[in-house]
Amino acid sequence: MLNHNWRGALIRRLLLLLAGCLLLGLISGEYAWALAFGLAGYLGWHLSQLLRLHKWLRERQEDEPPPDGYGLWGEVFDSIYHLQRRDLRVRGRLQAVIDRVQESTAALKDAVIMLDSQGNLEWWNRAAETLLGLKSPQDSGQAISNLVRHPRFKEYFEQGNFHDNLELPSPINDRLRLQFHITRYGNREHLMLVRDVTRLHQLEQMRKDFVANVSHELRTPLTVITGYLETLLDNVEQINPRWLRPMQQMQQQAGRMQNLLNDLLLLAKLEATDYPSDSQPVAVDLLLLSITSDAQALSGARRHRLQLQADPHLKLKGSEAELRSAFSNLIFNAVKYSPDESEISIRWWSDEQGAHLAVQDSGIGIEAKHLPRLTERFYRVDSSRASHTGGTGLGLAIVKHVLLRHRGRLDISSTPGKGSTFTCHFPASQAVRRH
Repeated sequence: MLNHNWRGALIRRLLLLLAGCLLLGLISGEYAWALAFGLAGYLGWHLSQLLRLHKWLRERQEDEPPPDGYGLWGEVFDSIYHLQRRDLRVRGRLQAVIDRVQESTAALKDAVIMLDSQGNLEWWNRAAETLLGLKSPQDSGQAISNLVRHPRFKEYFEQGNFHDNLELPSPINDRLRLQFHITRYGNREHLMLVRDVTRLHQLEQMRKDFVANVSHELRTPLTVITGYLETLLDNVEQINPRWLRPMQQMQQQAGRMQNLLNDLLLLAKLEATDYPSDSQPVAVDLLLLSITSDAQALSGARRHRLQLQADPHLKLKGSEAELRSAFSNLIFNAVKYSPDESEISIRWWSDEQGAHLAVQDSGIGIEAKHLPRLTERFYRVDSSRASHTGGTGLGLAIVKHVLLRHRGRLDISSTPGKGSTFTCHFPASQAVRRH
């Protein structure tokens, strides 16, 4: 409707201009010159209004209204003014929302940090200054890896796999333990949340110390008990026959307790450090060959068929003793829980994602509801089955911690009645090609 009004007003003004020019031409007798002067004046007026608009756009201050005008240009300036007012109202509402968000995040005890796609700092709340030592405004635009210099954080950020949280000491206070969680949003930007988990870490450390200390304390009396039982059973002819079976059961249960303590101590050792100190390239093919031989002996009369396919040129950086413990747990479990004379497949290979070990059995399988908890300490799918096989309930927990120390992860897939596949994935940085 407004366009029609402008068009009508423009036509009326042009008609009036032409009428004036014709009248001037009638008086002066020079119609052409009168028309030329009239159109030139009209064009000059429009040009002056255009220059006013250009000057205002170039030199205007914040919220300065457009210049006054009349006629067609007056309507243009009025429309610009109304658009400016509406834009200011929208900006005010958006700024109010931003202020509220910033006020709410500033009140959080957790650090909230916004990073661009390159990992440079864009914005952070007050808690980030307390937990990470960020300083405003001098740290704005700095790369986060320049301020959080821990090697594990740099590796975590560069890999871009943010499914799991990362725990590290604070860069400004070693007594603080922080948990980092990064989420991508927008145009590959990053939102980083940092929590103070010092109290949880201390409680977890107390639990680890308690388990380790109790295990050490129980080891000595248990060694004494098993030693006397072995001595008594070595002289079985001097024992009353009715005591023979109880003593054999005592020896069997003492052996299970020793295995449990050994596994608890191994877990305590694995949790004590983040990365194995004796890290070196391990010939995994030879390691698997040795474990497979032991597994075949464990199978014995059950005659499982173990198939091993291992890349002889692929090594893995890490601790051979820890890797042996993890891989043997997976392979021995496959033997224990697979039917007699069934096939167990062991495969070691690499691709562009890294190195992988898969142990596939054709056992009774595991229901999907149990899979997320299999690596928890003492978690048992079937307690009667565990007691039958003599397991401690710590095997997969040991596997999980060994893989974490070698930058790896464990995937479990299983179908009840058809078997299970346990796959260890290691990043390409851990794999070494042997020529």
